[in-house]
Amino acid sequence: MGGTEHLTVQREGATLVLTLNRPEAKNALSLPMLVGLYDGWLEADADDTVRSVVLTGAGGSFCAGMDLKALAGKGMAGEQYRDRLKADPDLHWKAMLRHHRPRKPVIAAVEGYCVAGGTEILQGTDIRIAGDTATFGLFEVKRGLFPIGGSTVRLPRQIARTHALEMLLTGRPYGAEEAARIGLVGRVVPAGTALEAALAAAEQINACGPLAVEAVKASVYETAELTETDGLAAELARGWPIFETADAKEGARAFAEKRPPVYRRE
Repeated sequence: MGGTEHLTVQREGATLVLTLNRPEAKNALSLPMLVGLYDGWLEADADDTVRSVVLTGAGGSFCAGMDLKALAGKGMAGEQYRDRLKADPDLHWKAMLRHHRPRKPVIAAVEGYCVAGGTEILQGTDIRIAGDTATFGLFEVKRGLFPIGGSTVRLPRQIARTHALEMLLTGRPYGAEEAARIGLVGRVVPAGTALEAALAAAEQINACGPLAVEAVKASVYETAELTETDGLAAELARGWPIFETADAKEGARAFAEKRPPVYRRE
């Protein structure tokens, strides 16, 4: 199992838990964190015993964005990982889910600060659960910066454009309840319980047919920008083969026999 000094990886049953682990800096992005994140996404994709991924942060925060001290030229931890960036200059964008989409469902468990780059990573996740004291926002314009992690493209496609533009152009913070109201997160839970709630959601996913789950996720994203006619055609192409799988037959048989299904990705 992978991981770096700023990113821990652990298994909870069929769920891979990736934890941003730089609490002294509110989990601000670092080179070791980005390398660990990317390796975590690859590990989840490669291991068929992993059926879901939970992304969270250590120490009561999710992610406070880029390390501005490093950006100002004061150095970034993890120089030993520079060769990874040289080998793949796109690695940091893949780590932040800008240029990579895991095939397994990704659930974000958010506590505390989830701002700037944290809110940008959030937009690459599938299900989002936040503690009621969490804080969201894209603060880049306040620092004279651009939210280049994908927010000017993805955010207006995920929430109403007026809300997206207000968040992007004002740089103001959003509480968890407001973030839920505008659709940035799906559910708000008591502070300190987001990870527990995310793991419970992951267990519900893990109990489903993995081939079906992955096909449904793929269909949602690949049809998002298609016309309805083209999208429905693509859905049929993606969905019909699932009915021919052994897992589909097992699901029907288990229902008839009133027992939990045993899926084998077949």
